[in-house]
Amino acid sequence: MEDIKHSLVKEQEKQMNKIAVGIIVGILAGIIDVVPMIIMKLTWDANISAFSMWVAVCVLISTSNLKLPGAAKGIIIAFMVLSPSATLIGWKEPTSLIPISIMTTILGSISGLVIHKLTNKIHK
Repeated sequence: MEDIKHSLVKEQEKQMNKIAVGIIVGILAGIIDVVPMIIMKLTWDANISAFSMWVAVCVLISTSNLKLPGAAKGIIIAFMVLSPSATLIGWKEPTSLIPISIMTTILGSISGLVIHKLTNKIHK
């Protein structure tokens, strides 16, 4: 019984570490995404939306069990999370989806790689 408890606690610790990695990487990705938006003087709702999207994306990447390379997992999850907002953005300003897609591809792949490396390093 004690062994089962111990393994459950270990598993919870691993999951919490993964979530912490996702939050930290998400904050960094969000900052990288939002800095150019602030320079371009975009609205604060757009900045907050982009920042919070990256925190959510990175938590999802870090806790996902998809058997994919880190970069692919990051890109897929980032575009899945982006798609509802991209529909609204593209409806009014279709050309703005080009830089958004480029940033999503770059930050999604880098986030996926970094999270994969960090979570594998923590659990070895």
